[in-house]
Amino acid sequence: MTTTPLVTLQQPKDISLSEIEAELSQIWRMQSGAKGMPAPTRAATFSIVVYAPEEFQQLLAILGFYTEEIDSYFGPSTKKAVLAAQKALGLRMTGRFDPETLARLREEVAKLPPEKRVFQNRDDRGSTISDAIAVQNPCRVVTLAPTLGEDTGVTAQVSAYCPIQKGGNAASICGEYITMKGTKEALNRVGDLVATLMIPSLPKFVWWKATPNPEHELFRKLAAACNCLILDSSYFTDPAMEFLKMQELIESDTYIADLNWHRLSVWQELAAAAFDPPERRVALAEVDKITIDYEKGNPAQAYMYLGWFASRLGWKPVSITETPGDYDITTVMFKGPNGQDIYAELAGVPIADAGEIIGDLIGLRLSSSNANANCCTILCSETTGCMRMEAGGSAQNCRTEQVTAINDQKAEFLVSQQLQRWGRDVLYEESLAMTTSILRLKA
Repeated sequence: MTTTPLVTLQQPKDISLSEIEAELSQIWRMQSGAKGMPAPTRAATFSIVVYAPEEFQQLLAILGFYTEEIDSYFGPSTKKAVLAAQKALGLRMTGRFDPETLARLREEVAKLPPEKRVFQNRDDRGSTISDAIAVQNPCRVVTLAPTLGEDTGVTAQVSAYCPIQKGGNAASICGEYITMKGTKEALNRVGDLVATLMIPSLPKFVWWKATPNPEHELFRKLAAACNCLILDSSYFTDPAMEFLKMQELIESDTYIADLNWHRLSVWQELAAAAFDPPERRVALAEVDKITIDYEKGNPAQAYMYLGWFASRLGWKPVSITETPGDYDITTVMFKGPNGQDIYAELAGVPIADAGEIIGDLIGLRLSSSNANANCCTILCSETTGCMRMEAGGSAQNCRTEQVTAINDQKAEFLVSQQLQRWGRDVLYEESLAMTTSILRLKA
């Protein structure tokens, strides 16, 4: 992703919590008196609070596997550190932030004496996020950076940056950046202050880069104060449980945007396009089997896709069965609008060289027990091929399409897009409602 060049109005400056607003006002007063160039102006677009725990990088740093800055980005250095840690700890070498690795790193850090549970790396959270969304001219970005170790209160930094304008003579529209660091407990104590830093007259976003936690006081306060709560289910260690929490939040009138939902768009569009021809549109009602393959490790995308498809066709979930193993098979039975039995299978497929996003879809097959129905459709990732979906001897009668991945599925890019569309997404909410109806059958 191309970042936006920034010019610094003020380098990050340490201040007390009570001085945040006064210091920001002073920055703009100083800039308005500058000569020779048009005075920069404060953007009036939105405010966003970013909760950036980055526990993985901190744990890796404490244990000596990671020596770069804590920066919220999964780059080559972070992947190298994860692989080194997995090798040293005898774990499966995925190179990714998977739940097994996180749990083991926590165990290893817990064995250390308290004075050793700190990292010495430079902590750049709050400065790097500005590059990812500066092009949207945010009025204010507030980064909450939880730290591990002893609770010594909350520290604050303020700074201001302007995207460089083409031509150099236009007035810059600039953003303010506030970074607050402290333990989770310390940040929890200043939740009311954080909420007040979101400017009342502008759209207010919260990007919670962790699992939703309604029991957490800070999470509750921020969710209540914002117009849009941005989550990413690719982070979830237990998607089934987290989806249920998200549905409860939506039912309590909290608007949620899941970045992982947007990663499914190309799969949804191709499936819909496959049934555009009139002769196939009629056959759509004949679909009574759907098979979804995803990269093993996180079934969130697979569940959401199934929820979307079932909600569009009016299926009613009846039962769910899980069979752990090499493919982590989940079977869901539905009843169709005409009472027909419908079979769905989700399979977590081990991938040797998986991408950064855990749980990406890799294959989809729609078919019917009616041999005369013109509905068989196969979609498969261009990187993994269609071999598994084409097995069984009937693939020659199927419409087959390869799915080309979106150019950039990284969270920062998707957030920059989300900041431009903050109205409620009815399709997503209906799909999530179906997904949670399926998952409630587990109980």
